[in-house]
Amino acid sequence: MISEPIDIAIRCAGSQGALAKQCGVSQATVWKWRHGKKVKAEHVLKIVAAASGQVAAYQIRPDLPELFPKPEKEQ
Repeated sequence: MISEPIDIAIRCAGSQGALAKQCGVSQATVWKWRHGKKVKAEHVLKIVAAASGQVAAYQIRPDLPELFPKPEKEQ
């Protein structure tokens, strides 16, 4: 299953390699995120920044609402 938020971040960064560099991980790690591996919490905000805010933290890790709460009203 392809992760849409990660795909958006890859497009914004320019490539899997570019996103990896901005997050301080390998391109292989980004490939794994894209194919369903959970992103470690420490990388979520780096992905949001690399995507210029086109994805929200809660979209990347919806299972961590205490760390990345979903806004009550989406804009």
